[in-house]
Amino acid sequence: MTSSALEACAARLRESAAFRSKRDIGRVAARVDGAPRAVAGWLERETRVALGDDTAAIPDGNGYLLLAAEGMLPEFLDRDPYFAGWSSVMVNVSDVAAMGGYPLAVVDVYFHAASSQVEAVLSGIRDASAAYGAPLVGGHTTRRDVGPHALAVAILGRAEHLMTSGGARPGDAILFAVDLRGRYRGDWPFWDATAGRSASDLRSNLAVLGRLSDAGLVNACKDVSNAGVAGTLLMMLESSGVGATLDLDRLPIPDEVDVDRWLLTFPSYGFLFATPPAQVATVQAVLRAEGVACEEVGRADASSALRLARRGHEALLWDLRTEPFTGFQRAPRGRPVIPAAATVR
Repeated sequence: MTSSALEACAARLRESAAFRSKRDIGRVAARVDGAPRAVAGWLERETRVALGDDTAAIPDGNGYLLLAAEGMLPEFLDRDPYFAGWSSVMVNVSDVAAMGGYPLAVVDVYFHAASSQVEAVLSGIRDASAAYGAPLVGGHTTRRDVGPHALAVAILGRAEHLMTSGGARPGDAILFAVDLRGRYRGDWPFWDATAGRSASDLRSNLAVLGRLSDAGLVNACKDVSNAGVAGTLLMMLESSGVGATLDLDRLPIPDEVDVDRWLLTFPSYGFLFATPPAQVATVQAVLRAEGVACEEVGRADASSALRLARRGHEALLWDLRTEPFTGFQRAPRGRPVIPAAATVR
């Protein structure tokens, strides 16, 4: 890849619909309150609700309650109703896992029309709930005479030790963990590594994140979303107040898949970690034992910019000092330095 080709790759990412959708988050970022007056009587802690993550973390006793929600695109419900129902649970469970937690229950809000494939959607929700151990306990369903149908699912989870996307520090290794044992779902940008997998495998793959969190092996974690690995890393860097260079040559990628397509792929199992260099081998060993690919794809630095690197060339993707991405920008914070002897149970 030449320097001009890498610049063109960065431009395509910046102009993509997935990146635009993340920038739209900025509209609400300034209106979200991390400690609303309505909860002034709750248990006080240094940070009561962490912002900048897909899951809100609410201190509760010796741990945290985790609260998140996801909506499905109407065209996704129309063209692939079963997988849309499945995905509505899968993405929520991934959000909870990225915080070091496990799911407790989900609820859905489903508006459907006479033409909607209701049974296929509900079967997808039911099967995913059973597979991931996230029971559907209630919600709201409304039939409409006209108009597109819409589905949103919310999840409640819990974590004993919290991971956030805002703890990356200069010098941290950036790891990308992804399950390559899958295929694209039709012409959607979704890499499905869940088909044919047992419930125990799916749960084990996600439970490993809680083990990493409990062992204190990572400073930050974020699950890869529709913005792909580069866009998701950009969100992590913004939340942490740091920068990085993403080495495209080191990305774990399925055989026969083009890098440009992979950069805007939403994997069913994909996570980014910011990890002290001394812990890289341990984190990789834990994930690889689950059959998950895990490679170091960059290093965090103090630049507040994300650059792409490939075959000796670099291109600036985004400079957070001059232009916010989601608007959830803050200075680095997190746990104390992790000792080299940390282990996973």
